[in-house]
Amino acid sequence: MTEKSLHLAVALDGLGWHPAAWRLSPADAGAPLTARYWNVLAGEAENAALDLLTIEDSLDLQSSRPDGPDGRIDEVRGRLDAAQIAARIAPLTRHIGLIPSTSTTHTEPFHLAMAIATLDHVSGGRAGWRPRISARRAEAGHFGRRDIPALDTARLDEPETVRLVGDLIAEAGDAVEVVRRLWDSWQDDAVIRDVPSGRFVDRDRLHYTDFTGRWFSVKGPSIVPRSPQGQPVVAALAHSSVPYAFAARHADVVFVTPTDAGHAAAIVAEVRAAEETVGRVHPPLRVLADLVVVLDETSTLAEHRRARLDELHGEEFTSDAAIVAGIPQDLADLLAEWHRAGVDGFRLRPAVLPDDLTAITRAVVPALRDRGLFRAGYSGGTLRDRLGLPRPASRYAVAATA
Repeated sequence: MTEKSLHLAVALDGLGWHPAAWRLSPADAGAPLTARYWNVLAGEAENAALDLLTIEDSLDLQSSRPDGPDGRIDEVRGRLDAAQIAARIAPLTRHIGLIPSTSTTHTEPFHLAMAIATLDHVSGGRAGWRPRISARRAEAGHFGRRDIPALDTARLDEPETVRLVGDLIAEAGDAVEVVRRLWDSWQDDAVIRDVPSGRFVDRDRLHYTDFTGRWFSVKGPSIVPRSPQGQPVVAALAHSSVPYAFAARHADVVFVTPTDAGHAAAIVAEVRAAEETVGRVHPPLRVLADLVVVLDETSTLAEHRRARLDELHGEEFTSDAAIVAGIPQDLADLLAEWHRAGVDGFRLRPAVLPDDLTAITRAVVPALRDRGLFRAGYSGGTLRDRLGLPRPASRYAVAATA
């Protein structure tokens, strides 16, 4: 991997990121509810030596409305649990990183810590985690533990909404802190397995986390021994200053959504400023730019595909990320330009699966390799190794020797 090489990830969601993807996908509409479908997608991504894949999830049904069901019957509804999909993929892959998304708003951090640590063990050190908040009343209604006002996108700047979202992000920050402490609560050498002495573990190397905050009080220790990466990779999706600060405090990787190369450079500068403001002591965030991609053999065919998808959807599809419709070689040129602007890599969102994924793996990746921007294969190691992130020592082991 050369100095100029970039990181490349793919974001998997159902039959694709376009709401009408299921209408054009060659895969059966029920395929995302099968293990084989996800195994094939993961194998395709790994054959191209992608750094990692992410799996989307939420606690409510997909909807075109900002909050609550929309009543539409012409779009995919329903999904499998992202963390369990990752666990199913793990033993059938060898190199690619696996990052499921989970909600911190309605899930106990202890359970999250156990699930991701388990994934790191069964994958041999390839696990990651994308914490996300659940700001919708529809999601809260499934649990009945808290009342969240209905989300009104026209009133996002009102003090009550700003306070609510700020609290949810702060809660997510505490959740990540708890999860990281639990991952550290077993020292690397806590498991002894000494048959003659009858000692399986050294209890002095298991530690209470003793976290008490506004939202959580967690004693610890974990029930899962320390995993291969020590701490699996934490990723965050961020669109503005508050999420950038969250990522700077709590994450290893941040997914951002530039609109062009100049915007990409400005976002990278803002992320670096956020790191400085929060006093980040970890290695710098790996900044990956998100793009929704619609690819074909010619630009005209790609635009026709996009137009057909929008027609089936009934309106033009918009996204938080920029949408690129064109040929793989032009996309490779765009990635090279944005990479020069300062982003470390990209997370590509295929509009239709598996078609746009195979276009990425079989055409975009070779084009990037021709430009000297992407490696020819895997060199082994953990996901942290691949991203150039050091393996952190357990904070409790460091404290014990200080």
